[in-house]
Amino acid sequence: MTDGRSWRGNWKARLYERVREHGFDSLTGFAAARPAVSLNQLAEELGRDDVAGVQVLSGLLAEAEQRKQVTRFVRDVLVRELAENLPNGWPAVMDDETRFQVAKALGCWSADTPDTHKERVRQARAALRATPPPPGWRPLDPDDELLRALLPDEEA
Repeated sequence: MTDGRSWRGNWKARLYERVREHGFDSLTGFAAARPAVSLNQLAEELGRDDVAGVQVLSGLLAEAEQRKQVTRFVRDVLVRELAENLPNGWPAVMDDETRFQVAKALGCWSADTPDTHKERVRQARAALRATPPPPGWRPLDPDDELLRALLPDEEA
């Protein structure tokens, strides 16, 4: 956890400077090279103690909006939340602990979803609960077949 240093100065310029230092032209490119890595871990890789996960999220959303790929961004955030909260994949048995882990992953995903996609994410969450994925399912990127079925691209 940072102590507020991540918000000092021009954090957007610092964020993109770090992305370029890692050899990427965009934050999206940097994140895509690290699929299924949490937003906080991406932030730590970019600047331990002075880049926050929410800043990475904000930058990725801005780039997705520019590229008209917000639905793909939403799927990508779910992949990262599932990897962080369900590292062994979708649970085979829903006991109290696994139900909490699933709820945490889906809740964080919902919280990180832009308003334009909240209803689609609500429907996707309901679908996942009604018809759970196979045990061990762990999407590795936003183009996972099941994720694309839950949240197909609609941007043109």
